[in-house]
Amino acid sequence: MKIAVLGATGWVGSTVIAEAKSRGHDVVAIVRDATKLTAEGVTSRVYDLQSTADFAPVVADADVVIASIGGRAAGNHEIVAKAAERLLASLANSSKRLIWVGGAGSLEIAPGVALVTSPDFPAEFKDEALAQGEALDVFCSTNSKTPWTFVSPAAVLYPGDSEGEFRIGGDAFFTNSDGESKISVADYAKALVDEAENAEHVNQRISVAY
Repeated sequence: MKIAVLGATGWVGSTVIAEAKSRGHDVVAIVRDATKLTAEGVTSRVYDLQSTADFAPVVADADVVIASIGGRAAGNHEIVAKAAERLLASLANSSKRLIWVGGAGSLEIAPGVALVTSPDFPAEFKDEALAQGEALDVFCSTNSKTPWTFVSPAAVLYPGDSEGEFRIGGDAFFTNSDGESKISVADYAKALVDEAENAEHVNQRISVAY
Protein backbone atom coordinates (compact mmCIF):
# COMPACT_ATOMS: atom_id res chain seq x y z
CA MET A 1 0.00 0.00 0.00
CA LYS A 2 1.15 3.54 -0.71
CA ILE A 3 0.21 6.04 1.99
CA ALA A 4 0.52 9.79 1.49
CA VAL A 5 1.04 11.81 4.67
CA LEU A 6 0.15 15.50 4.52
CA GLY A 7 1.81 17.41 7.34
CA ALA A 8 4.68 14.95 7.36
CA THR A 9 7.11 17.05 9.40
CA GLY A 10 4.77 17.48 12.37
CA TRP A 11 5.05 15.23 15.40
CA VAL A 12 1.96 13.21 14.50
CA GLY A 13 2.77 13.08 10.80
CA SER A 14 6.35 11.99 11.36
CA THR A 15 5.20 9.26 13.77
CA VAL A 16 2.65 8.04 11.23
CA ILE A 17 5.42 7.81 8.64
CA ALA A 18 7.57 5.72 10.97
CA GLU A 19 4.65 3.40 11.76
CA ALA A 20 3.68 2.98 8.10
CA LYS A 21 7.27 2.26 7.08
CA SER A 22 7.63 -0.29 9.89
CA ARG A 23 4.74 -2.21 8.31
CA GLY A 24 6.35 -2.19 4.89
CA HIS A 25 4.20 0.45 3.23
CA ASP A 26 5.48 2.94 0.67
CA VAL A 27 5.17 6.48 2.01
CA VAL A 28 4.79 9.81 0.23
CA ALA A 29 5.66 12.66 2.59
CA ILE A 30 3.94 15.90 1.61
CA VAL A 31 5.46 19.02 3.09
CA ARG A 32 5.61 22.77 2.58
CA ASP A 33 9.37 22.83 3.12
CA ALA A 34 11.34 19.77 2.02
CA THR A 35 14.39 20.88 4.00
CA LYS A 36 12.51 20.13 7.23
CA LEU A 37 11.82 16.51 6.33
CA THR A 38 14.05 14.15 8.30
CA ALA A 39 12.38 10.82 7.48
CA GLU A 40 14.45 8.51 5.31
CA GLY A 41 13.26 6.07 2.67
CA VAL A 42 10.20 8.09 1.68
CA THR A 43 9.18 9.98 -1.43
CA SER A 44 8.94 13.68 -0.65
CA ARG A 45 6.68 16.13 -2.45
CA VAL A 46 6.16 19.83 -1.81
CA TYR A 47 2.67 21.25 -1.53
CA ASP A 48 1.24 24.31 0.20
CA LEU A 49 -2.42 24.08 1.20
CA GLN A 50 -2.71 27.83 0.93
CA SER A 51 -1.68 27.80 -2.72
CA THR A 52 -4.13 27.48 -5.61
CA ALA A 53 -2.41 24.39 -7.01
CA ASP A 54 -4.47 21.24 -7.46
CA PHE A 55 -3.82 18.66 -4.74
CA ALA A 56 -4.98 15.56 -6.64
CA PRO A 57 -1.86 15.17 -8.83
CA VAL A 58 0.36 15.28 -5.74
CA VAL A 59 -1.19 12.05 -4.45
CA ALA A 60 -2.12 10.47 -7.78
CA ASP A 61 -0.18 7.28 -7.01
CA ALA A 62 -1.28 6.93 -3.38
CA ASP A 63 -3.99 4.62 -2.05
CA VAL A 64 -4.76 6.57 1.11
CA VAL A 65 -4.09 10.12 2.32
CA ILE A 66 -3.55 10.76 6.03
CA ALA A 67 -3.83 14.49 6.69
CA SER A 68 -2.44 16.13 9.81
CA ILE A 69 -3.40 19.81 9.56
CA GLY A 70 -3.06 22.34 12.34
CA GLY A 71 -3.20 26.10 12.45
CA ARG A 72 -1.46 26.71 15.76
CA ALA A 73 2.06 27.21 14.39
CA ALA A 74 0.95 29.81 11.87
CA GLY A 75 -1.71 31.26 14.14
CA ASN A 76 -4.26 30.50 11.44
CA HIS A 77 -6.92 28.11 12.71
CA GLU A 78 -9.22 28.90 9.78
CA ILE A 79 -6.99 26.77 7.57
CA VAL A 80 -8.20 23.56 9.25
CA ALA A 81 -11.82 23.44 8.05
CA LYS A 82 -10.85 25.00 4.73
CA ALA A 83 -8.26 22.26 4.23
CA ALA A 84 -10.89 19.61 4.93
CA GLU A 85 -13.18 21.14 2.31
CA ARG A 86 -10.36 21.38 -0.18
CA LEU A 87 -9.12 17.81 0.24
CA LEU A 88 -12.62 16.34 0.06
CA ALA A 89 -13.22 18.22 -3.18
CA SER A 90 -9.81 17.43 -4.66
CA LEU A 91 -10.08 13.69 -4.06
CA ALA A 92 -13.75 13.33 -5.02
CA ASN A 93 -13.04 11.91 -8.47
CA SER A 94 -10.55 9.35 -7.23
CA SER A 95 -10.88 6.16 -5.24
CA LYS A 96 -8.58 7.42 -2.51
CA ARG A 97 -9.61 7.46 1.12
CA LEU A 98 -8.91 10.46 3.34
CA ILE A 99 -8.01 9.87 6.98
CA TRP A 100 -8.06 13.02 9.09
CA VAL A 101 -5.98 13.62 12.22
CA GLY A 102 -8.70 15.20 14.34
CA GLY A 103 -9.05 16.63 17.82
CA ALA A 104 -10.63 15.54 21.10
CA GLY A 105 -12.56 18.74 21.79
CA SER A 106 -15.51 17.72 19.65
CA LEU A 107 -16.03 14.43 21.52
CA GLU A 108 -19.32 14.41 23.39
CA ILE A 109 -19.42 14.41 27.19
CA ALA A 110 -23.22 14.18 26.93
CA PRO A 111 -25.47 13.89 23.88
CA GLY A 112 -24.88 17.02 21.81
CA VAL A 113 -22.45 18.51 24.36
CA ALA A 114 -18.82 18.80 23.20
CA LEU A 115 -15.84 18.44 25.51
CA VAL A 116 -14.52 21.83 24.39
CA THR A 117 -17.53 23.53 26.03
CA SER A 118 -16.67 22.22 29.50
CA PRO A 119 -15.48 24.93 31.95
CA ASP A 120 -12.15 23.24 32.65
CA PHE A 121 -11.15 22.78 29.01
CA PRO A 122 -7.60 24.28 28.67
CA ALA A 123 -7.86 27.78 27.21
CA GLU A 124 -4.60 27.41 25.27
CA PHE A 125 -6.09 24.57 23.19
CA LYS A 126 -9.58 25.95 22.74
CA ASP A 127 -9.11 27.67 19.37
CA GLU A 128 -7.49 24.56 17.96
CA ALA A 129 -10.28 22.37 19.32
CA LEU A 130 -12.97 24.61 17.86
CA ALA A 131 -11.20 24.54 14.49
CA GLN A 132 -11.15 20.75 14.51
CA GLY A 133 -14.83 20.78 15.45
CA GLU A 134 -15.52 22.90 12.37
CA ALA A 135 -13.56 20.40 10.29
CA LEU A 136 -15.67 17.56 11.69
CA ASP A 137 -18.79 19.47 10.66
CA VAL A 138 -17.36 19.72 7.14
CA PHE A 139 -16.88 15.96 6.98
CA CYS A 140 -20.27 15.11 8.43
CA SER A 141 -22.12 17.43 6.03
CA THR A 142 -20.08 16.82 2.88
CA ASN A 143 -21.59 15.74 -0.42
CA SER A 144 -18.18 14.67 -1.66
CA LYS A 145 -17.76 11.09 -2.84
CA THR A 146 -14.38 10.93 -1.10
CA PRO A 147 -14.42 8.18 1.56
CA TRP A 148 -13.21 9.70 4.84
CA THR A 149 -12.49 8.84 8.46
CA PHE A 150 -12.04 11.48 11.17
CA VAL A 151 -9.83 10.10 13.95
CA SER A 152 -9.97 11.89 17.31
CA PRO A 153 -7.23 11.21 19.84
CA ALA A 154 -7.79 11.07 23.58
CA ALA A 155 -7.89 14.35 25.50
CA VAL A 156 -4.21 13.93 26.36
CA LEU A 157 -1.99 13.06 23.40
CA TYR A 158 1.64 12.87 24.41
CA PRO A 159 5.07 11.86 23.08
CA GLY A 160 6.03 8.29 23.81
CA ASP A 161 6.28 4.72 22.61
CA SER A 162 3.49 2.20 22.33
CA GLU A 163 1.93 1.22 25.66
CA GLY A 164 -0.01 -1.77 24.35
CA GLU A 165 -3.69 -2.16 23.71
CA PHE A 166 -5.94 0.83 23.09
CA ARG A 167 -9.64 1.16 22.45
CA ILE A 168 -11.58 2.52 19.50
CA GLY A 169 -14.71 4.50 20.28
CA GLY A 170 -17.09 6.77 18.42
CA ASP A 171 -18.42 10.25 19.18
CA ALA A 172 -18.62 9.78 22.95
CA PHE A 173 -15.75 10.86 25.19
CA PHE A 174 -14.46 7.94 27.28
CA THR A 175 -11.79 7.35 29.92
CA ASN A 176 -9.85 4.48 31.46
CA SER A 177 -10.51 2.98 34.89
CA ASP A 178 -8.59 5.85 36.50
CA GLY A 179 -10.75 8.46 34.81
CA GLU A 180 -8.00 9.42 32.36
CA SER A 181 -8.38 10.07 28.65
CA LYS A 182 -4.95 9.58 27.12
CA ILE A 183 -3.00 8.01 24.26
CA SER A 184 0.66 8.08 23.24
CA VAL A 185 1.45 9.46 19.81
CA ALA A 186 2.91 6.07 18.86
CA ASP A 187 -0.36 4.28 19.57
CA TYR A 188 -2.38 7.05 17.92
CA ALA A 189 -0.25 6.54 14.81
CA LYS A 190 -0.94 2.80 15.01
CA ALA A 191 -4.67 3.50 14.99
CA LEU A 192 -4.33 5.80 11.99
CA VAL A 193 -2.36 3.24 9.99
CA ASP A 194 -4.74 0.46 11.10
CA GLU A 195 -7.57 2.47 9.56
CA ALA A 196 -5.53 3.05 6.40
CA GLU A 197 -5.01 -0.69 6.07
CA ASN A 198 -8.44 -1.96 7.04
CA ALA A 199 -10.98 0.77 6.15
CA GLU A 200 -13.21 -0.34 9.02
CA HIS A 201 -14.76 3.06 9.77
CA VAL A 202 -15.45 4.74 6.43
CA ASN A 203 -17.42 7.99 6.61
CA GLN A 204 -17.33 7.95 10.40
CA ARG A 205 -15.63 9.74 13.29
CA ILE A 206 -13.77 7.41 15.61
CA SER A 207 -11.82 8.09 18.78
CA VAL A 208 -8.70 6.43 20.18
CA ALA A 209 -7.72 6.10 23.85
CA TYR A 210 -6.53 3.56 26.40
